[in-house]
Amino acid sequence: MNDARGALEELWRDAEGAGEALARVTLTGADPLLPTDFKIGTAASAVIAATALAASEVGRLRVGVAQAVSVDARAAVAAFKSERFLLVNGAPPADPRGEIFGFHRAGDGRFIQLHGALPHHRDGIMDVLQCEDRREAAAAAVAKWRAQDLEDALNARLLPAGMVRTREEWHAHPHGRVIAALPVLEIVKIGDAPPRPLPALAADALPLAGLRVLDLTRVIAGPVNGRTLAAYGADVLHVSSRHLPNMDRLVMDTGLGKLATALDLRTAPDAAALKALVRDCDVFSQGYRPDTLARLGFAPEDLAALRPGLVYVSLCAYGHTGPWRARRGFETLIQSVSGMAHEQGFGGGLDTPQHLPAQVVDHATGYLGAFGALIALARRAREGGSWLVRVSLAQTGRWVDALGRVDGRRTADLGAQDVQDLMADMETPFGRLRYVTPAARFSTTPARWARPAVPLGTHAPAWPA
Repeated sequence: MNDARGALEELWRDAEGAGEALARVTLTGADPLLPTDFKIGTAASAVIAATALAASEVGRLRVGVAQAVSVDARAAVAAFKSERFLLVNGAPPADPRGEIFGFHRAGDGRFIQLHGALPHHRDGIMDVLQCEDRREAAAAAVAKWRAQDLEDALNARLLPAGMVRTREEWHAHPHGRVIAALPVLEIVKIGDAPPRPLPALAADALPLAGLRVLDLTRVIAGPVNGRTLAAYGADVLHVSSRHLPNMDRLVMDTGLGKLATALDLRTAPDAAALKALVRDCDVFSQGYRPDTLARLGFAPEDLAALRPGLVYVSLCAYGHTGPWRARRGFETLIQSVSGMAHEQGFGGGLDTPQHLPAQVVDHATGYLGAFGALIALARRAREGGSWLVRVSLAQTGRWVDALGRVDGRRTADLGAQDVQDLMADMETPFGRLRYVTPAARFSTTPARWARPAVPLGTHAPAWPA
C-alpha cells in the first residue's frame, strides 16, 4: 500500500463510504514529484481519487453499474498546478499579485507575509504601512514593526497577512489547537427531508449529468470544487457580484465547464433571483467568511428550509470556529502561519521562508468540498435529509502536514514540458486556452469540461433547459 492509497482509504472510511467501492480504484506513481519534502503527490492523488470514486458511486445509484477509477500521481500534481500551466493564445496570463506580495522581514527579525493580490486588500495594507505600492517601500515600512504587532494591526482591519511561524508555534497557538481538534472535513445533517432518489442516467453519460450546482466562490479552492463537479457532468452556475474583484487568470482556469452569472445579494431583486435558483439546485457551494451569507439570508438552515434536501458546502480560510474564524485568508497565508513556509525555506537551507511549489492546500480543499458534496448527495438519495459540508484551508493544511515527509528537496520541479500529454486546447471568449485536463480517469465515461470558461456575468441567472 502506498501513501496515497492509505490516505484515500482513511478519507473514504471517515466519510462512511461503502468499503467495497475502494476495490475499484487504481493509484499509480508516488512522491517525490516536486522539490519539497511535503507529500503533495500523495495529497493530490488521495483527494482526487476520493472525489472521483464518490462520483462513481453517485453514478452507480443512477444506472446500477459502477465505473472504475484510476489516478496517476503526475497527473494529480499537474492538476494541483493547473493555474501555473494555463496558456491563453500561447502565453501565460498576467500574474495579478503585485509587488508587495510575499515575505518581508520585520524589525524584530521575524518574517510576515503580505498578500494584497486583490486591489482593495493591497490598498488597505498600503494605508496601514503608510507607504507606496512598491516592494522596496513595503520592506522599509514593515521593518519599522514587530511582526506580531503588524499581523494584529492588519487583521484588525480584515486585511490578509500572516506572521511566519514554525510548525511547533502553530501547534501551540490557540487557533492551531482548535484546528487540530477538527476533522479534515465535516458532513453534518442539518434538516429533515424525504429520500430523493437520483434521476435515471443514460449509460454513456457522466455520473453527475443533470445535477445542478450553484458556485458562489472566488480565487482557487472554492472554484476548484465547482470545476471538479462540472468535469463529472454537473451543470454548474457560477454566481459572482460585479462589485467584488477577481483574478482573470483564475477565472479562466477554474471557470472551465461552468456557466457564469452575476448577482448583487445586497439588493432584493438579485437576492430573490438567487433563491429562485436555489429552489431547483442540488448543491450550493459558497466560499465567504463564516456568517457573511447568513447576514443576507443565505445561511445553511435558511436554504435547507427553502430547498429541503439541499447539500450546502461551506468553505473558508480558518475554519468555522476558533479565534481566527473571521480572518481573511488565502493558501499562502495558511502556509505561512502553520509552519509550512518556514520549513520549506529554512528547512532547505535558505535564510528566508519559501512557499511550496504547488497550491496544495487550495486545490485539496476544493476537491474535499466536492468529495463531501457527493457523499452527501448519496446519503440524501438513500436516507433523505439536508446536509452541510464544511471544509477550510486551515483544516486541509493540517491534514497535508500530517501526511508526513519524503526526501524531495533535490527533485526537479514539474514544468510545462513535463505535462504536455496531460493538456488540451479549447476556444473560449478569452482566446484559445491550453489547460490541464481532469486527472481522474473513469473506465466508461471520461471526465471532461463540456463548456468553455467565460467572463464573469456572461449568462442570465437561469438553469439550462
